[in-house]
Amino acid sequence: MAKKTTKKAAAPKKATAKKAAPKKATAKKVAAPKKATAKKAAPKKATAKKVAAPKKATTKKVAAPKKATAKKVAAPKKKTARKPNAAFMRPLNPSKELAEIVGGSPIPRTEVMKKVWAYIKKHDLQDAKNRRAINADDKLKAVFGGKKQVTMFEMTKLVSNHLK
Repeated sequence: MAKKTTKKAAAPKKATAKKAAPKKATAKKVAAPKKATAKKAAPKKATAKKVAAPKKATTKKVAAPKKATAKKVAAPKKKTARKPNAAFMRPLNPSKELAEIVGGSPIPRTEVMKKVWAYIKKHDLQDAKNRRAINADDKLKAVFGGKKQVTMFEMTKLVSNHLK
């Protein structure tokens, strides 16, 4: 009877040994990429071979994400450089009120806003507590339609009314 008991006990040990083998393989998979962090492509190929030996189903799962990452890498290469919008770059004539701040020559809308912001920072017109608010001086009050204080979002709208 003792022989039968050992045989039964031996069979489960073999089963657990088989289960332990894939765990060791996964431990190797984890260790391999950590060692070679500089080369990311090489460890991926090596892990695919290791995964293929224990189970075929696992190989399919690993292969699918590889293809997806390969597509993601290829996509950014197809993008072209961003071109500026011609409407923003077209020179516009400022009104008399705005010309006192930015100058009288025709300049693009983007440059107008840069010069207005330079004027605001030079004269310290941003509100101390609420930095989004602009306190108008005499020149800016004419541009802002007589308002003493406007937000920076309102300011762009009010300044665009003075450009033609």
